[in-house]
Amino acid sequence: MSGFSAPTREDDPVHLVRTIGRLAYMVIELRDEYVREPRSDTLDQIERRLTELAALHEQLRALRHAQAEGHEQDG
Repeated sequence: MSGFSAPTREDDPVHLVRTIGRLAYMVIELRDEYVREPRSDTLDQIERRLTELAALHEQLRALRHAQAEGHEQDG
């Protein structure tokens, strides 16, 4: 089936990267909306999404660090 992907757990890096991608796309759409019609509520939405992206970035960094430590202990 085209576009099908297996479900992922929230602590899976794939899940985090997909979520980051969706949020980044939202920011692009909000930017385009703001260019067409500048409004303060659009800027607020952009700021909120950027804050969410920053939090996900930290989660991904921590997860990658934890996985790297796990691989060091295995090896």
